[in-house]
Amino acid sequence: MRKKLEDIQSAFFIGIGGIGMSALARYFLSRGCRVAGYDRTPTALTHTLADMGANILYTDDPGQVKVDFDIVVYTPAISSHCQIMAMFLAQQARLWKRSDVLGWISEGNQNICIAGTHGKTTVSTMIAHLLRHSGFGCNAFLGGISTNYNTNFWGDVRPLAVIEADEYDRSFLKLTPDISVITSMDPDHLDIYGTEEAMCDAYAAFSQKTRPEGLFIVHHKLSHLGALRSSRSTYSLDQRSADIHATNIIVAEGAYHYDVHAWDWTLTQLRLPMGGRHNVENSLPAIAIAHYLGVSDDGIREGLASFRGVRRRFEFHLQQPGRAFIDDYAHHPEELRVLIEGVRDLYPASTLTLVFQPHLFSRTRDLAEVFASSLDLADQVLLMPVYPAREEPIPGVDSSLIAERMQRQPFLAEGPGEVLDWLEAYPTEILVTAGAGDIDRLAVPIQKFLSKQVHAS
Repeated sequence: MRKKLEDIQSAFFIGIGGIGMSALARYFLSRGCRVAGYDRTPTALTHTLADMGANILYTDDPGQVKVDFDIVVYTPAISSHCQIMAMFLAQQARLWKRSDVLGWISEGNQNICIAGTHGKTTVSTMIAHLLRHSGFGCNAFLGGISTNYNTNFWGDVRPLAVIEADEYDRSFLKLTPDISVITSMDPDHLDIYGTEEAMCDAYAAFSQKTRPEGLFIVHHKLSHLGALRSSRSTYSLDQRSADIHATNIIVAEGAYHYDVHAWDWTLTQLRLPMGGRHNVENSLPAIAIAHYLGVSDDGIREGLASFRGVRRRFEFHLQQPGRAFIDDYAHHPEELRVLIEGVRDLYPASTLTLVFQPHLFSRTRDLAEVFASSLDLADQVLLMPVYPAREEPIPGVDSSLIAERMQRQPFLAEGPGEVLDWLEAYPTEILVTAGAGDIDRLAVPIQKFLSKQVHAS
């Protein structure tokens, strides 16, 4: 039997360092609850939670869990061999999925839920920022760290929540949106869904959960899918037949300038100070939703111009004339394609080197062909070993599975040291690191290395 939110005074999180789990942990900490949890690796997220008062274990030792908790929350991505989880199960404790708890929290709110294989983190963060910056107000449960506020969660007195709706394990079906967006439905998480058709069925079910009087926005390329909610609006970067679209896009002084047309209104002289034409497209549902809720035109303009992005989403670590280092979370072939095209848009005449860390053995196996096609769009590619996350190795599946299918000959790096050695031997103009594993740990040493190169020259 579930507890009422107001009765929960303590919570333990198994996998507390995950981006979604850490947002829930921040929520309970903000309510004055006692929070503890386990994760196998210290990260910036876990350090921040510890600074906020959470007690975090990094050893899978049930003996270190000393007290009872009102609720125990776990992520389905946790290893089946986790001893702490086994202990709670042996005690016949009721364990709740992260999606269950997020569903409880959302019950009393008006909810804006953003789903999609890619783009959902940026769109969610843009919406939340526009509402917060304008003074309209909202709660936010994000799948990335907002650069503006250095957090993936914040609370507000207004009973409105912006929620990144995660398709993994069909988690988003536990939400009840008043406003919803689907950004994309490219094949992913086939280890969970089995087939692309089953994944699309889940997205269709999500679209139907939007309240009858609510607003549903879907990318124009998905508008032909009859299983999606019939009452819908569409958006597209440049398809003028879409209900929401952009015109007059130019790049000037490191930012995109453009106009937006939505339904029966137009908003001109917008400025987005971040890289990637795909982020102009990501801004369209965010702008439309802010306008729909009553944020003023000037509030939207000012909010967009002040938006600093999401950590690891087209994040610049070095930006100088003719040289740049960008880090991105891209871990799906379509995300890689969009990332590379976005970099080309800003630096059309420069050599682009991409360092990619595949994420999950199953994804590498299932999508090796399309990974190869996307990676071939870069001039030079370094492939790191597959980051396993929740998975055990699959025989015959490693980064060479992608390399064998590429037209270009990538360099297979065994670790960070080999990446740095390669960069020293082959200087590059534009460097991009991408992946959802721990490749972000390379950002600081690469930034220092490149900065020394710049000073030396």
